Amino acid sequence: MPRIPKPRSLAGQLFAMQVVLVAVVVAGCAVFAYVTAHRQAESAAVRQATAAARAVADSPSVREAIGGDRPTMSLQPYAEDVREDADVDFVTIMDPKGIRWTHPNTEHIGDRFLGHIGPALDGRTFSETYTGTLGPSVRVVTPVQDRGRIVGLVSAGIKIEEIDDQVQRQLTGLLAVALGALALGGLGTYVINARLRRHTHGMNAAELSRMHDYHQAALHAVREGLLMLDGQRRIALLNDGARELLGVRGEVVGLNIADLGLPAPLTGALLATEPRVDEVYLTADRVIVVNTSPVSGGEQRGTVATLRDHTELQALTGELDHERGFTQALRSQAHEAANRLHTVVSLIEMGRAEEAVEFATAELELAQALTDQVVTAVGEPVLAALLLGKAAQANERGVELEVSPDSRLDDGLLPDTLPARDLVTVLGNLIDNAVDAATGTPGGAVTVTAVVVRDELLLNVSDNGPGVPADADVFARGWSGKGPGRGLGLALVRQTAHRHGGTVAMTESPDGGAEFTVRLPLRKEVRV
Repeated sequence: MPRIPKPRSLAGQLFAMQVVLVAVVVAGCAVFAYVTAHRQAESAAVRQATAAARAVADSPSVREAIGGDRPTMSLQPYAEDVREDADVDFVTIMDPKGIRWTHPNTEHIGDRFLGHIGPALDGRTFSETYTGTLGPSVRVVTPVQDRGRIVGLVSAGIKIEEIDDQVQRQLTGLLAVALGALALGGLGTYVINARLRRHTHGMNAAELSRMHDYHQAALHAVREGLLMLDGQRRIALLNDGARELLGVRGEVVGLNIADLGLPAPLTGALLATEPRVDEVYLTADRVIVVNTSPVSGGEQRGTVATLRDHTELQALTGELDHERGFTQALRSQAHEAANRLHTVVSLIEMGRAEEAVEFATAELELAQALTDQVVTAVGEPVLAALLLGKAAQANERGVELEVSPDSRLDDGLLPDTLPARDLVTVLGNLIDNAVDAATGTPGGAVTVTAVVVRDELLLNVSDNGPGVPADADVFARGWSGKGPGRGLGLALVRQTAHRHGGTVAMTESPDGGAEFTVRLPLRKEVRV
């Protein structure tokens, strides 16, 4: 099978086209210059011959010689002197009938002039190209007048061969310039196309078009967000995933990343010159994992950033943390129950059955009282389970978790737009922070209130811990009183509340600690 040649690369095609274009332009300019030079040479010859003929015709000695008996004797030497001085090929003086009195070749003296003399007989000077005894020439014929009467004619001319020789000498220099221009243009075209070949990696136009189509399809197909910034920190590319994650609407390519109104920490990460690896940032509605890598090449520097949605994974992680806490609480409760069971068994073996019954009944009453209190106040099963588990965790850490008597949240009251997962995120993080703050405080206590007031779910968590510094932005990602590597819980609480159209506020509790109040409308659609 014959091998089908690969299409020439885009750089090669452009090089061939540009070389042809330069050659055509140079050739066209050379032809134009040649034609122009030839015309200019003919015009110069006409002017030169006209000057010589008029000078002869206006000479008094010529008129005097024409009136003599033997004009040739006087006019022939004079005409030859003029011919040599004026650098023309011939000067012919003739009578009004065209009979030559002078000629460069004396054998033609007395013959009839070869050419037109009619306009000169009318008193006009004219020029023409005509083939005479000396060959083709550009000639001028002018009348010799004496007292208003035409007594003779003068013709001066330059042979076409002389004009061609002059143009040929100019053409040699013109060709040298044209070849130099062609070589310089070819060299410049080669340098430019060599650079283009490097940038296009030797691909042809079809391959570049196909790669562009694949590039666009891939950008819109991936769910992860992709953001590219140029050297001036302007948006060069933003795919569909990045638009959704950042909540961007409309045309933003060309805008500075700082003009998108993103949270300051996220904007700072995208503008950073050093790489960022798997850093978590919050927008108004999402938890985003950001990876950035600076681009260095040429004079411009930019940044490529990938964005991954971590919202649901963060919620699942929070739920898993709560489940781990419940597991630890159950393990502790099981250990404690085993100790109490051994105590009851030991009391029975010692014959103190009444004391054993009294000890067991007291423990059951305490556990049942807490369960009854939570279930009576909060009928929503997920929140009730959360409160019971958090109460057990708090008890293990020496903190008393109390459900306020004002709490009232019946099952089925919450709308579908307010999922239990988001309530676990809000209330679970607030209780964890409150228990952490109250731990170590004498008589540490946390009070939780969950109640519906005027179509609005009110969640209130207060503690008697040391409180929060007055100048602290507790809802900013990274702020925590527990040390480095924390500080995401309250930021998630505010984000979740904002997503449901709610608010979060912090004040000082009556016991001196911190009090957080979350208000979530029950009939407002979730923000997306």
